[in-house]
Amino acid sequence: MADYLLRIWSEEAGVRGLACLSTDLVNEAARRHRTSPVATAALGYGLTAAVLLGALLKSHQRVALKVEGDGPLRKMVLEADATGRVLGYIAEPDVPWPLPIGPWDVAEALGRNGLLTVVKDLRLKNLYQGMISLETGELEKEIARYLNRSEQVASVVELGVTMDKHGQLLAASGLLIQLLPGEEPAVLRDLAHRLAELPPPATRLAAGQTPEDLLATLFAGISYEVLQMQPIEFQCTCSYERSRQAIKVLGEDEIVALIAEGEAVVDCHFCHERYVFNRDALEAILDELEEAALLSLFDEEEPT
Repeated sequence: MADYLLRIWSEEAGVRGLACLSTDLVNEAARRHRTSPVATAALGYGLTAAVLLGALLKSHQRVALKVEGDGPLRKMVLEADATGRVLGYIAEPDVPWPLPIGPWDVAEALGRNGLLTVVKDLRLKNLYQGMISLETGELEKEIARYLNRSEQVASVVELGVTMDKHGQLLAASGLLIQLLPGEEPAVLRDLAHRLAELPPPATRLAAGQTPEDLLATLFAGISYEVLQMQPIEFQCTCSYERSRQAIKVLGEDEIVALIAEGEAVVDCHFCHERYVFNRDALEAILDELEEAALLSLFDEEEPT
């Protein structure tokens, strides 16, 4: 089953909801970063959280999450947009950890002390930034606390991963239910209680259920409407041309030094794609800079 996200709303309950399957997304990130089982599980929580927060945005907006803890994984950085394009990396991808991997293991590996930072590009003059201190290291609780306190939107969050005894990811999923403005919170509390009594969503997805099944069980007896089903995928924004521009920004002296070394290599932190610029490519960039500098001299001359 390919990854996707469902958007729903319930006029009866006064809530909106998101449910996603993110298994392929997480496995692709794990493959690219060659993560250990505990790092794979952490990325499962982080990337799924990014999917849900990105789905709250409007078109062309983006959100970035940074989790910095005192555990051996150290840091996790994730990005997502409203269209379901997600990417991310973990600072220490090869941290060893005894199997099996459970939620408490991930919390310990990330660290129970640190910061969760959320940055949103809402296409306004300034970026929005919110920050909270970590209290448990359990990312679903930290995200819920951030939404409830920093954004002041009553929210219920469930993130989960299921792994086999060998440390291979079987399923990753997420649920986010938010109270609509002006609605009473009683129904949201009831939904939170229902969710706590159900088997973990990732476990149910690993057994063959779907996000539709998760929502149908959670909202049993409550009417709701499915607004959209949207694919989600690991997709990086890096490219050869963007890497080329990054080298150009270094300036002539640095590029001359790179030419003397024979090549330049640009590695993307998010997807581990590698862009190699040989001596000919670097000399072409240098020629462009020199030509631009020469033209600027003519542009600065006063007309006679």
